[in-house]
Amino acid sequence: MAQSVQIIGTGQLLELSRRLKAAGGPRLKANFARRIRHAAEPLATGMQQTIRSLPIKADPRKAGKRGGPSPTTRPLRATVAGAVRISVRTGGNPGARIWVDKGRLPADLRNMASAMNRPDGRIRHPVFGNKKRWANQWTTPLWWEKTVRAHRPRMEREVARVVDDVKNDLS
Repeated sequence: MAQSVQIIGTGQLLELSRRLKAAGGPRLKANFARRIRHAAEPLATGMQQTIRSLPIKADPRKAGKRGGPSPTTRPLRATVAGAVRISVRTGGNPGARIWVDKGRLPADLRNMASAMNRPDGRIRHPVFGNKKRWANQWTTPLWWEKTVRAHRPRMEREVARVVDDVKNDLS
């Protein structure tokens, strides 16, 4: 399962990166990075919206089982969506990357993004932290890949336009 997305026209971007370095124009390089980030922002926003709207359903309770409210008031989807980040590189491996920053998640949710994106859509977790009792919940399988697929053509067009504009500035 992909935890990050990279849209890179490596040949063109590497050549462009070398030419930017040779031209020595920090303004041009900063403009290039800003425009690549701008091209990736709708995907990051789409990821956050998808995470916030993911349906999560639980298996029904078995007869005679106890239940109750969650011991935490932390909103799961909003917490994971808030950890989506963008990074832009203009150096040796230029491009934009969208990923879930595990450092911005609480310790007990570090693997939740990958758990929510399983091919079978199952989220398996201990009941209130009790490792002897486990529960299953279900969500939309492979939502990360579906969101990337929906945004990829627009991002590729935008990055191609940025590369062409910067090439024109260099020549």
